[in-house]
Amino acid sequence: MPTVIEGGGAAAGLRFAIVRSRFNEEVTKRLLEGALDALRKGGAREETIDVVLVPGAFEIPTVASRLARSRRYDAIICLGAVIRGETPHFEYISAEVSRGIARVSYDYGMPVIFGVLTTDTEAQADARSGVGGVNKGYEAGQAAIEMANLMKRLVALPKPTRRGAGTTTRRPARKRIR
Repeated sequence: MPTVIEGGGAAAGLRFAIVRSRFNEEVTKRLLEGALDALRKGGAREETIDVVLVPGAFEIPTVASRLARSRRYDAIICLGAVIRGETPHFEYISAEVSRGIARVSYDYGMPVIFGVLTTDTEAQADARSGVGGVNKGYEAGQAAIEMANLMKRLVALPKPTRRGAGTTTRRPARKRIR
């Protein structure tokens, strides 16, 4: 029977950073409230949550990287809203923000949660930020709790035992000829 390892758990005892873009502020404020609601419901205390505001979505990965480098947090939540306009700017920003956030997670081996909306219209952004139900910020908060707990469980896994312990399959060292 395989071992199944899941995150789950509560936010108590974990530290979180949230990076929120100020651009499209009405939307990102709702995303922030959703994320905070999820963390609080999960048991996080206010003093274990830091919120950092940045001008726009493009700045999120740089700040997330600095926060990850500090090793102070168990997870970082990135919140923003990029809404399509009439120029290709949307594609460039969306792609770079996505790539940058993923890179921070890979580089530091920690959960960096993507809570950046990329929508075609303001109405879509509203619908995904709590106006009428769904709040992707709340979902990002839940993902942060789950992933922070999963990472702690993975780090705590016991080392596998090997059959034939004490024997070696390594080749003997070669003699150097001078």
